[in-house]
Amino acid sequence: MYLKFDKYEDKLIVTLMGELDHHSAEEVRVKIDDRIDRDNIKKVILNFKGVTFMDSSGIGVVIGRYKKMQNRNGKICVTEINKSVGKVFELSGMYKIINMHKSLDEAIKSI
Repeated sequence: MYLKFDKYEDKLIVTLMGELDHHSAEEVRVKIDDRIDRDNIKKVILNFKGVTFMDSSGIGVVIGRYKKMQNRNGKICVTEINKSVGKVFELSGMYKIINMHKSLDEAIKSI
């Protein structure tokens, strides 16, 4: 799993590439939290453009970041999710709590 961090105004954009599973979840969690804490981020966009596979560990990563942002009175959203990863989001009920956007531009405008 490769992570690319970009800042756009007050937003942290995290582009994920590869498989978000039990092998990579802990590393992803630590890297994202470190960046959020270091830069005192209140708005996070998780861009799933390059994620080819996600399991329940990936759900844990997303839910954990959601709770972290709630505790900071911040916001989080996801964007550019493919069909197979979207199915995991749908079946787990994550779309009920986390906003999803079709494009990065749309996510940037909404958060």
